[in-house]
Amino acid sequence: MSRQVQITFDAHDPRALSTFWRDALGYVHPGPPGVEVPEGADPLAAWDDFLARVGVPEEQRNAKSAIEDPDGQGPRIFFQQVPEDKVATKNRVHLDVRAAPGLQGEERMAALEAECSRLVALGASRLRRDEPAPPLSAGFIVMADPEGNEFCLD
Repeated sequence: MSRQVQITFDAHDPRALSTFWRDALGYVHPGPPGVEVPEGADPLAAWDDFLARVGVPEEQRNAKSAIEDPDGQGPRIFFQQVPEDKVATKNRVHLDVRAAPGLQGEERMAALEAECSRLVALGASRLRRDEPAPPLSAGFIVMADPEGNEFCLD
């Protein structure tokens, strides 16, 4: 029997980092438990109202955040606030964002470059481009999210 996974990020600013990854992956912020968030309403505003209503102190309201795949296919991603900085320069685990499925060569790299530009506008950093080296590599772009976590556009 296979298992579902949740990916967890340690973060200084869970809300901001979850918003970046929401926009990067096409995910959504779920609403608070027992709260129906109307179509077009901001689920983060619903969380603010919910946390205030249940008595969570304002300084603790950015301690956690989560995003989910609206199609229910991908893993839930959880963000938890931690006080310490990232100490290693390289992640031991990172995400590969499939931004050019089925594409090859220059067409693939052009699609990766377009996605790279979109993510840089959202706050990511471009670290390097690795050119295609068939048959073992189709090429990819290494990036970092706004808090320095490395990921690849693949």
